[in-house]
Amino acid sequence: MQGPDFDLDFKPAHGEAVTVADGVQRITVNNPGPFTFHGTNSYIVGDRSVAVIDPGPDDEAHFQALMTALKGREVTHIAVSHTHRDHSPLARRLKAATGATIVGEGPHRAARPLHEGEINPFAESSDMEFSPDIVLADGGRIEGDGWALTGLATPGHTANHMVFALDGTGTVFSADHVMAWATTIVAPPDGAMADYMASLEKLLTRDDRLYLPGHGGPVIEPASFLRGLRAHRRMRERAVLERVRAGDSKIPDMVKVIYASTDLRLHGAAALSVLAHLEDLLEQGRVETDGPPSLFGDYRLAPGGAG
Repeated sequence: MQGPDFDLDFKPAHGEAVTVADGVQRITVNNPGPFTFHGTNSYIVGDRSVAVIDPGPDDEAHFQALMTALKGREVTHIAVSHTHRDHSPLARRLKAATGATIVGEGPHRAARPLHEGEINPFAESSDMEFSPDIVLADGGRIEGDGWALTGLATPGHTANHMVFALDGTGTVFSADHVMAWATTIVAPPDGAMADYMASLEKLLTRDDRLYLPGHGGPVIEPASFLRGLRAHRRMRERAVLERVRAGDSKIPDMVKVIYASTDLRLHGAAALSVLAHLEDLLEQGRVETDGPPSLFGDYRLAPGGAG
């Protein structure tokens, strides 16, 4: 699912600090790709005393761009949304340079244990060295001079994913949970579709006005966008169930039909998304497979699972 047309016109301004909201600047890393769009967004919150949200990968040019933008200001906190290598590794170097406190939901972990013989396809993309100085609980708060951030646990993309609400503004730094340019990758065992859907519902209970994502441009009307994401995921679930009903027992066969118009480079991620939906459907008792669910399993409708 692609986002609104305005996001396709997103100008990354790599290495430059761009004001995107009152008291918020964005610097985009020059690491474009099929999973990062034009690059990872780092945010600076505050004026003289600031927090940096998602410092990004260990990239020299980006580190220098951050240090230039931060010159003359005190960095009190480094908030990390989750532990993929395009978001968190630079936190350690930035802490060494500024003395700031690293904050996050916790170290990297999978959403569920690996099954026997299973290999985590995103293991190399995960920052296993990340260890926050402050483990922020759901609803936990950090604050500085003129700003405060509340952490909202939003598992799904990863088990430790957290978004940060800028208190009193209606602005949420939505990281990889909600992005305007494309749907979020939910890939077992790191991620879980049931968790992701529950996190969407959680954010729908709020009355926010602006999302600033980890990649791409802002989401201007988050409530309607969240409802669209929810509808899209439910549509994908129905599509997966329909392929099983039609006799497709293997994930690659499902992907060929469901993602026929998707860039072939993304079919591996699409297969993991289908697996995430199948895991959820298994939990619901709507499909069956022999043994634990996997990319190579055979899937069939459970008795009564068509409804």
